[in-house]
Amino acid sequence: MRALPVFILVLSLTGCSWLHTPTETRTTSAAPASGNPFKNAPATHKSRPSASPAKLYKNAEELVGKPFRDLGEVYGSTCQVNLQDAPPSISSARRNMQLRAAGMKGNAVLLHQCEMVRAVAGCYQQAVCQGTALSVSQ
Repeated sequence: MRALPVFILVLSLTGCSWLHTPTETRTTSAAPASGNPFKNAPATHKSRPSASPAKLYKNAEELVGKPFRDLGEVYGSTCQVNLQDAPPSISSARRNMQLRAAGMKGNAVLLHQCEMVRAVAGCYQQAVCQGTALSVSQ
């Protein structure tokens, strides 16, 4: 019977802390008491340099005689969520595709097709462009 009060005391001291599991472990050392606690913390937000869009080639004949490397398929899209939103545009979808190609270290995109699609899940109307990201040697 003496163990019950000790158990209740231990339980009340720990509270629900044994239920909490931290989502992120802290890897930095403790900051000095007389300073900014975030001074020695590593930067978590790094600014991304603005990528210029890759050059758009609309047909394969434009690439004749230019050495290039295929980096893979890229897609770009814009979505009109409901009827009150601005309609999607092919040019915005094309630009998104070019930016994705630049993110793959490509400097060009060979456009395959662009189209407007209706009744897509989550979109009233959607503009979609598909192409191939390329690294073209100049």
